[in-house]
Amino acid sequence: MDKDKVILAYNDAKEQYATFGVDTEAALKKLDQVKISLHCWQTDDVGGFETPDAILGGGGIQATGNYPGKARTIDHLRQDIDKVMSLLPGKQRLNLHAIYGDFKGEKVDRDQIEVKHFQSWIDWAKKHETGLDFNPTCFSHPYADDGFTLSSKNEKYRKFWIEHTKRTRRIAAEMGKQLGTPSVNNIWVPDGSKDIPVDRNAHRALLKQSLDEIFATEYPKAYLKDAIESKLFGIGSESMVVGSAEFYLGYAIKNNKLICLDNGHFHPTEQVGDKISSVLQYVDELLLHVTRGVRWDSDHVVIFNDEIQLIAQEIVRCNALHRVNVGLDYFDASLNRIGAYVIGTRAAQLAFLYALLEPTETLRKYEEAGQNFERLALMEVMKTKPLGAVYNYYCLTSNVPVAEDYIPVIQQYEKDVLSKRI
Repeated sequence: MDKDKVILAYNDAKEQYATFGVDTEAALKKLDQVKISLHCWQTDDVGGFETPDAILGGGGIQATGNYPGKARTIDHLRQDIDKVMSLLPGKQRLNLHAIYGDFKGEKVDRDQIEVKHFQSWIDWAKKHETGLDFNPTCFSHPYADDGFTLSSKNEKYRKFWIEHTKRTRRIAAEMGKQLGTPSVNNIWVPDGSKDIPVDRNAHRALLKQSLDEIFATEYPKAYLKDAIESKLFGIGSESMVVGSAEFYLGYAIKNNKLICLDNGHFHPTEQVGDKISSVLQYVDELLLHVTRGVRWDSDHVVIFNDEIQLIAQEIVRCNALHRVNVGLDYFDASLNRIGAYVIGTRAAQLAFLYALLEPTETLRKYEEAGQNFERLALMEVMKTKPLGAVYNYYCLTSNVPVAEDYIPVIQQYEKDVLSKRI
């Protein structure tokens, strides 16, 4: 896109927003502080590198599609993430699952992982001047085949997963220490029942017991942030999920852990944006996993829709950007995976920019005065303001492709790189 036209359009947008008391320069500075954590599993359909060309299976996780060019090695994954980051304005982080260690062909079971298996990732992050986030991988393993991990009544299995999760906390803390930015270690387990259970209480008591043991060791908050993530249901856990929203919310509040709100993990009629101001009353920080559920938890690529807009608006309206950690979480194998990253990340950034360009104080004054007509009218007017012109300027000043200009770049990458992967 022509540079002069981008600047001209931005200057016009700047004047339009200024009419409502909105400073676009200030908004862009705040947007630049929103660091979105890119999920490594979009590159390879949640396969990981425990074994050559690992195949995902179990635990309510399923990537659909077979688009060519998926990452099959750590070098592939890093090459893809480098490309993605080169097409995005601002700075991002990288979110790793434990199955993405640098195992160098060695068989390392999950209760044996160590910092050394992720040191090359730490070195990669140092080179990129970015942070890493982390997750235990409590699925796609023989000890998860019965549908239970940290809440398993099989004590051997439960102890295995406790040790695995302890080790992920240790690794994440070392990531945060070496990189100078705390690593978020998010615990999600697929535990649940396909059909109607009788003893829900026993499994939830076991999950609580496991978490208490996992969190017994404390790490400096400057190195590690602990998060726990609920889900309404999953594949194979349609009737009961042990780690329900109520379970984890209670645990997070009592133990001051981050609660992870994944907007694909609730009923389709629930608004995750509406939950944010409630949760922030009781915990210091929260984690967002931004996705797009279609009817249910289908993990589609994030787009700039009403749901993501409300999530971003509530964070900004609460003045809570510094209390919210944002990550992406979807895995779509039906389209170019690099494109999936760029579309989703730019959509999330657009949502936050839209929220930052809102004349919130004016709207709040209307609301407090009972001027509901004026409030709604102004909210509708703001939808027509040139948001795209401001975001294009952000891309331009970040030296990344503007608007649709990233499409041919990704097409060329597919031709030169992805199409040659077997």
